[in-house]
Amino acid sequence: MENKSLALLKQYWGYEAFRPLQSEIIACVLQGRDTLALLPTGGGKSICFQVPALQLAGICIVISPLIALMKDQVQNLRKKGIDAVAIFSGMSPREVDIALDNCIYGRIKFLYLSPERLYSDLVKERIRYMKVSLFAIDEAHCISQWGYDFRPPYLQLSALRQLHPTVPFLALTATATPAVVQDIQDKLTFVGGEVFQMSFRRENLGYMALAEDDKMGRMLRMIHKLGGSGVIYVRNRRETQEVAQYLINHGVSADFYHAGLDAQTRSLKQDGWMDNKVRIIVATNAFGMGIDKPDVRFVLHLDIPDSLEAYYQEAGRAGRDGKKAFPVLMYQQADRDKLWENFEASYPPISFIQQVYHHLGNYFQIAYGAGRGAFFDFDIVDFCKRYLLDILPTMSALKFLERDGWLSVSEAVFIPSRFKFEIDYQELYKFQVQSAKYDPLIKLVLRTYGGVFEYYVPVNEYDFAKKLKTSYSNVVEMFQGLQKMQLASYLSKTDAPQLEFLQARVDYKNLFIDAAFIQERRAIKETQLKAIYAYLDTTDCRSKALQLYFGEQDNTYCGVCDLCLMRLHKKDLEDSLRQEIKTLLLVESKTIKQLVDELSIGNDESKVKVVRELLDEESILLKNGLYSWNTGF
Repeated sequence: MENKSLALLKQYWGYEAFRPLQSEIIACVLQGRDTLALLPTGGGKSICFQVPALQLAGICIVISPLIALMKDQVQNLRKKGIDAVAIFSGMSPREVDIALDNCIYGRIKFLYLSPERLYSDLVKERIRYMKVSLFAIDEAHCISQWGYDFRPPYLQLSALRQLHPTVPFLALTATATPAVVQDIQDKLTFVGGEVFQMSFRRENLGYMALAEDDKMGRMLRMIHKLGGSGVIYVRNRRETQEVAQYLINHGVSADFYHAGLDAQTRSLKQDGWMDNKVRIIVATNAFGMGIDKPDVRFVLHLDIPDSLEAYYQEAGRAGRDGKKAFPVLMYQQADRDKLWENFEASYPPISFIQQVYHHLGNYFQIAYGAGRGAFFDFDIVDFCKRYLLDILPTMSALKFLERDGWLSVSEAVFIPSRFKFEIDYQELYKFQVQSAKYDPLIKLVLRTYGGVFEYYVPVNEYDFAKKLKTSYSNVVEMFQGLQKMQLASYLSKTDAPQLEFLQARVDYKNLFIDAAFIQERRAIKETQLKAIYAYLDTTDCRSKALQLYFGEQDNTYCGVCDLCLMRLHKKDLEDSLRQEIKTLLLVESKTIKQLVDELSIGNDESKVKVVRELLDEESILLKNGLYSWNTGF
């Protein structure tokens, strides 16, 4: 089996050897055992389920909350000649139906699902009829209420175990505390499972947490000193543009990135940075998932992250080539205060959550008793402006409504236009003969795509316009015309979050909200915030502090974080002071003032401190107000 796994790794990915723990995880999965793998960011988690799935008969179902990442993995698998498909919020019921049929009757090897899809009885029933070889749960920490990124739809994963009781689970995550590790296994009902965990220490990373009044000046000095490419994380979209412009004004190649940009712009900005056309990307936490750029020399945080888990993941995007790199967190007291204020705003009263639900029903014009299964593009900024709501508590309200099964909100993601013929080839040919207007477009579709009679294919109207030497609007008009004549289905592109109503609308007074759960989440989040503050305030070692938080005992200092470097500098200073004091006092005895004045290094405080230590050790003697070296020591 190991030889077969290595052969597949070489054949499809071009690697000569597995990364640490990958082969052990794959072997465990091939034995049919439930497995939990904790691998660092960039540790190659996808290989751990893709390689064994290619050896097992049947389909591998992958659950991931990151739609953009799912789409990238499906695209990459298809490029390798491996059949894969993804189902996520925003797809029409017919698209979902066709994709699921292909998983049952076709040659699909990987089915990627967003967790909210498991709310659908249709999806669960179709999975029952699939020959499933493996369930792979990415970002598995999302299933645990003790985790930093709890996602209520992940609680639906137990339904998979009921559908296929003997199929093993492979749960994957980069960050999990001991409580989360246990909770993942409990929630997924592991049977005799194995846990594989790499050390949370990254030997090449020099973590720094700096209290800094002049963040921009310090940032600029560090960029010039460290060299190489980097990521700068900030809290909001406005800051991405301001910081990027500041860098450009000071001669540094930079660009900004956030979720509010359209998909094409985000892709261009990301590619520019990946290809080293842009040195620094200034971004919100929307940037980075699935990106594996090896030569990142620094990751700077100009705001305090919400949790150590989030910080560890974002900081871990530095130094993936194994060379020295620096994750640096800069903060002020105002940042600490703001973090706590945001925490308070994230747990609104029940009445506010009910109010948000009521406004949503009116916003989308949902009648009472109706709306189940309806989904919409959702612009939260417009929604909050219309009803005069603050965005942060509104976002939290949506999460609690999602947790209690009232609705589902997906991330913002670009979904291209999709097209499918609804008549057979003979009928289509008759139509072509009769319609000179549509004939060139139909011929181009048929030449470009296979399977367009069986399932939806993504279409790029701009490419079609260029090839047909016509306008974009004319191409859209023709696609819409084919749909109006019921010859085809055409679903236009979208680039917005998707909101789906999972239950029929009820009066907000009858809306059940689990208040006890909200209080529990508040307590967990408070613990996580206090852990962030403890990390900032530690005087020991940054790497040790991170490892301890994740339940890993390690008493060795990393030697490269800001605290270790300060400690080493302090030791070097003290050693030098000791030697200089010895040299001076071996020549003649001196008063404390003479001694302090003649020492050439250190400040008065450090000089006096070393003198006291030498006195305590009896290396020097004090007699009649004069200090002398103890030659008999």
